[in-house]
Amino acid sequence: MDIFSILCCLTPCLNNTTLRHLAIIVTAILSMPDRVTMLGISRWTEKGGSYRTIQRFFKTKIDRAKVQWIFIRTHLLGNSGVTLLGGDEVVTPKAGKKTYGLGRFFSSIYGKPIPGMCHLQLSLISVEEKASYPLITQQMQQSEKTKSKKSKPLKSKSKRKTKKKKGGRPKGSRNKNRRNVELTETQKILQENIKKALALVGNTLKLDYFLYDGALGHNNGVRLVRGAIKSAVFSIIRCIIAYLSVRVVSLKEKQKVIISARSYN
Repeated sequence: MDIFSILCCLTPCLNNTTLRHLAIIVTAILSMPDRVTMLGISRWTEKGGSYRTIQRFFKTKIDRAKVQWIFIRTHLLGNSGVTLLGGDEVVTPKAGKKTYGLGRFFSSIYGKPIPGMCHLQLSLISVEEKASYPLITQQMQQSEKTKSKKSKPLKSKSKRKTKKKKGGRPKGSRNKNRRNVELTETQKILQENIKKALALVGNTLKLDYFLYDGALGHNNGVRLVRGAIKSAVFSIIRCIIAYLSVRVVSLKEKQKVIISARSYN
């Protein structure tokens, strides 16, 4: 099948020249056995895919979220069935010093912060087809506060001063409204991307569920999602995993976990 005929659905957001270059690049990437680089793409392309052409294409301003949504809606996503909106942060190890967005990010695979690049990914998940389609990708940058922090040497046990904390509520503290929360920079970026995904989808799909990992398993996370998806049912995966991973527990402990998971809905 001709790749250009498959990509014809992208004419509303790409001109003819960019669409022709995209077809050449896609053909080369599907043929490459090794890692993908701009120089490697130019070596695997046919006529019309020089190295300068590849550079011009990647410097062209393209609404990539719109391109991905049109392609998903036309070729991949069915009309029936339940569709979910899911997200996660992906950390890729990367050495060097000049790469844009390079920093130290926490990786759950290594269990510690590692030098690399972090990307926030939002995807549409088809329950019936059991497939995930990437919709929005945004590169995350390390905050200036974490860059300025330097690891302090640990003091010896003899020099450490242990202060006993008094139990109970501190004096002068007042009740706080749980709905008035202050979001971090990362949470604000996530909320903006959720709103962008909903604006792209529009009335084509009904997204009633948003899935994320345990990073949003608290009150701020719930308010973040409720601010973007007012009618959504937010699923806290951390509470569900904690409930399913416990094999033999008392009935009271089970009830506490269920109540804590339902209280955020």
